[in-house]
Amino acid sequence: MSVPGAAPVVEHGVQTPAAPVQREATPAPSNYKGFVAGVFSGIAKLSVGHPFDTIKVRLQTSDTTHFRGPLDCVLQTIRNEGVRGLYKGATPPLVGWMAMDSLMLGSLTVYRRLLRENFFSKYEKLPSLGHGIAGTGAGWTVSFIAAPVEHVKARLQVQYAADKAKRLYSGPIDCATKLYRGYGIPGLYHGLSATLLFRTFFFFWWGSYDIFSRLLSKHTSLSTPAVNFWAGGLSAQIFWITSYPSDVVKQRIMTDPLGAERKFPRWRDAAKAVYREKGWKGYWRGFVPCFLRAFPANAMALVAFEGVMRFQGAGN
Repeated sequence: MSVPGAAPVVEHGVQTPAAPVQREATPAPSNYKGFVAGVFSGIAKLSVGHPFDTIKVRLQTSDTTHFRGPLDCVLQTIRNEGVRGLYKGATPPLVGWMAMDSLMLGSLTVYRRLLRENFFSKYEKLPSLGHGIAGTGAGWTVSFIAAPVEHVKARLQVQYAADKAKRLYSGPIDCATKLYRGYGIPGLYHGLSATLLFRTFFFFWWGSYDIFSRLLSKHTSLSTPAVNFWAGGLSAQIFWITSYPSDVVKQRIMTDPLGAERKFPRWRDAAKAVYREKGWKGYWRGFVPCFLRAFPANAMALVAFEGVMRFQGAGN
């Protein structure tokens, strides 16, 4: 069979096949672009979202009589520790979010491409299911950086003393050093399994992000950055609705004393403790500040990510 578009050669009355047409080589995908864009996503996410995260963690891990609710937690924090108290523990997540979003979003772009080429090749675009699967893979990948970063952050966020001399940890480096000296690498990675479980729900985040992006692009006249903003914010809220109970358990594990004083040797022990204290409502304690944070922090993060990807000449 001849190559389409190439005429056969007739020589001495005998038709011979035409020489095969040389196809242009498809350029190798620039996998690094997602990793670069992810750095800017991390900066945007931290700048907008960290105060909400501090309130969320304090509500999740404190005694039920400590704060009457999110607003009371905000007021007590500012009254006792100043506005800087809302950004307590921000250094590790600033560095961490840059690294984590770089790895998460970079690996996400790689997984999307691999899935499209190997499992969904008959589709013009990767379907939403593929985006969800890629999201879960990216979540598991980034967990190996996220676990120690979030562990250190959580322990810093539950130090309530305004006087630094009364705090167990003077800062993130001191916290990480003490955890490593006392308990080694397993101490730093305390809560890894809970982190992996929590980030499995990235399936709903990235699957719904694709769905919202398609719907908004098709049914509205919004600009591309506006589509990224709304799809990013709405999909983040879908993610937190589905994953929040597992995050509550994860935070309990990460703020649990290590060594002989440890109260939760297994994930289910922490889950049962939450239920004993407050019933099913315990799994949703601190949800309001988390839900309020999810939209603006992730909307801006996705605007930054997609904008840098477009600047680099790359797409989804």
